[in-house]
Amino acid sequence: MEHSYVIGVDFGTDSVRSLVVDTQTGQEAGSAVYFYPRWKKGLFCDPAIQQYRQHPKDYLEGLENSIKDALKQCPAGTAARVKGIAVDTTGSTPGPVNEQGTPLALLPGFEENPNAMFVLWKDHTANSEAALINDISHSNGKDYTAYSGGIYSSEWFWAKILHVVTEDPAIEAAAAAWVEHCDWIPAVLTGNNSVDTLLRSRCAAGHKAMWHASWKGLPPNDFLTKLNPVLDKYDQMYTDTVDATVPAGTITAEWAEKLGLPADVVIGTGAFDAHMGAVGGGIRPYSLCKVIGTSTCDILIAPLEETSHKLVKGICGQVDGSVVPDMLGLEAGQSAYGDIFAWLRKLIMGPLYDLMPEEKDKLAEVEGKLLGYLSKQAEQLPLRDNDPIAMDWFNGRRTPDANHTVKSTITGLHLGTDAVQLFKTLVEAAAFGAKAIADRFIQEGIPIQEVIALGGVAKKSGYAMQVLADVMNRPIRIVNSENACALGAAMFAAVVAGVHPDIDAAQAAMTSGFETTWFPREQNVPYYANRYEKFKEIGAFTEKLYK
Repeated sequence: MEHSYVIGVDFGTDSVRSLVVDTQTGQEAGSAVYFYPRWKKGLFCDPAIQQYRQHPKDYLEGLENSIKDALKQCPAGTAARVKGIAVDTTGSTPGPVNEQGTPLALLPGFEENPNAMFVLWKDHTANSEAALINDISHSNGKDYTAYSGGIYSSEWFWAKILHVVTEDPAIEAAAAAWVEHCDWIPAVLTGNNSVDTLLRSRCAAGHKAMWHASWKGLPPNDFLTKLNPVLDKYDQMYTDTVDATVPAGTITAEWAEKLGLPADVVIGTGAFDAHMGAVGGGIRPYSLCKVIGTSTCDILIAPLEETSHKLVKGICGQVDGSVVPDMLGLEAGQSAYGDIFAWLRKLIMGPLYDLMPEEKDKLAEVEGKLLGYLSKQAEQLPLRDNDPIAMDWFNGRRTPDANHTVKSTITGLHLGTDAVQLFKTLVEAAAFGAKAIADRFIQEGIPIQEVIALGGVAKKSGYAMQVLADVMNRPIRIVNSENACALGAAMFAAVVAGVHPDIDAAQAAMTSGFETTWFPREQNVPYYANRYEKFKEIGAFTEKLYK
């Protein structure tokens, strides 16, 4: 039998990866990464005010180049047998568009305006707007944050919109609507040129835009105009949403020719990277799937009949069908994970690059080995009760209980604290933050039957995963695929193209399985349990500083 192929496209924070996958075996036939050139230069971003914007041209160029490069790696004839494409993206990453669904940054006069671009998930310029949304939600009679964990975040859809349109009257006047990155790419590939017919992801809408079927869509006009009258025109942006097994349409002739693909390739509706990554990682009911990258997203699915009556406090939402159809999808996560260690690397190496510009190539080689070296050295350190403790809130706190005004605290530093000790402290902080999330699910009546980890950190840092197992006192199963998010997107592509009847069948045929399992070391569990209690005490103290 002639095998067919699908393409999963994973838009990450720094780059986009396209993965060509055999629909019968799950074997990866080709893979390519494209780094966003404008983002790499730091354009349109200002870390001092936590502004992170991405130009839609980075996405379009990345989409084309990564798919074409991935197909070049495949055996001859593969492109002709591609049946579907599906995409996942970061989120909430919304951007302003005109009535045709074109991002304003692609229009004359807006090309260099950061407010006309996509507002990346990690942008926290909307902290005050998120606080306003929470204040009004909790005094309005009807709490539209109820299915978003009860706390609205500055990382999410409405806070970002409110910030941009009040800051920039030109954007407010020109933006007919706002679209998530995961909704825009399928529209581009299918030639959808109207915001009225653009399909909206259930995943994005339910978790980030306060969409819920019980109030017939988005929050109503009276709520939005209490936030600011300028939101009046957005209350009917959309009412319906779809899960990621619904096709968005067929590829346009222009994109089929550009990519060298057949004219009948089916395009799936998009979703967020962690949600598709959880599917690619083999998520099952009550598996806690940790998608670990620059930040973490923790995804859990549960049968509706067992959990739909629960409202889990302080998470990133619970949405029917946001991960897979007919299951409640629950999301949590940490706003910084890999970013914490990138900060440490920059802290150590940054001055050396400044002092020794002529040695930048050698320094880059050293930098590439730094975290591996620190991991090996940290493994040898004794476990002492008075070791430094840090909070994982380097980019604020996503969950439990979103608060992006808080900052990290590191306590217990002394003249004997070196880079290795500090690295150990940061690894533990990330693990303690992960345990806080798991504890919240359990406290709210959502059991956890297993923990799955995927992503580059999960595969490459055995030290971090061992500490995580010790802290959580649970085995941590590591997904075999290095590209689980793109693989999950490919599974959805196989379903929308009709190759597999549903996600269960796609997972069964295309899963990569697990590489290894890290088991907790019994002798270390009491040590970390004691330090976790200190972590919570320091967190409570730290939070008071930012009230």
